[in-house]
Amino acid sequence: MNRNLILVVEDDPSVRNLITATLKTNDYKYIVAENGQSAVASAATHNPDIILLDLGLPDIDGVEVIKRVRSWSALPIVVISARSEDDDKIAALDAGADDYITKPFSVAELLARLRVMQRRINAVVNPDQSSVFVNGALRIDFAANCVYLGEAELHLTPIEFKLICLLAKNVGKVLTHTYITQHVWGSSWDNDVASLRVFMAALRKKLENGQGAQEYIQTHVGIGYRMVKVD
Repeated sequence: MNRNLILVVEDDPSVRNLITATLKTNDYKYIVAENGQSAVASAATHNPDIILLDLGLPDIDGVEVIKRVRSWSALPIVVISARSEDDDKIAALDAGADDYITKPFSVAELLARLRVMQRRINAVVNPDQSSVFVNGALRIDFAANCVYLGEAELHLTPIEFKLICLLAKNVGKVLTHTYITQHVWGSSWDNDVASLRVFMAALRKKLENGQGAQEYIQTHVGIGYRMVKVD
């Protein structure tokens, strides 16, 4: 039996049954909530390891659920939603979601995302991270999992932190979409590349709007991304 407990928040019975059947078949423990209020209560009461969260809930929006859980917990939250617009993804990720799966989704993709979250739980970013990376006004303290722009600390999601660390360790090099998604999500699904675009837009916004703001991340259209070396 997998020791991680999954909270499934989904009001659609058919989708909920698909998810729970998948979890049961793969020996995951799980509990279910059918609306936002019970999701927040279950998260507080049962302290799950991972939340799988629909956004279109009957009482409160899933983004509000994320905000409430994030007020007291950093547990991984994976959104599973039919909302496919970038604005919806950005709202959920900015609220504190760690990943975003668009419906319809495959069972294989769901299991791959869960494995990524498990690796995050079992081993935080792999440190040869006893050092501090400095690039212009940008500073990354790998050991403390902190990122600063000038004197201000940037509040990054776990995925954003993994992305900036990967780019920093390869500063000046163009990293392909496949290379990045393999290292961050452990897979290269079409949704991974779409999610990567959203995460990079959010990360770039945080880097370019603060003190010492300038272009740190370059997009190489159709290829990938590169962190620019700043003097």
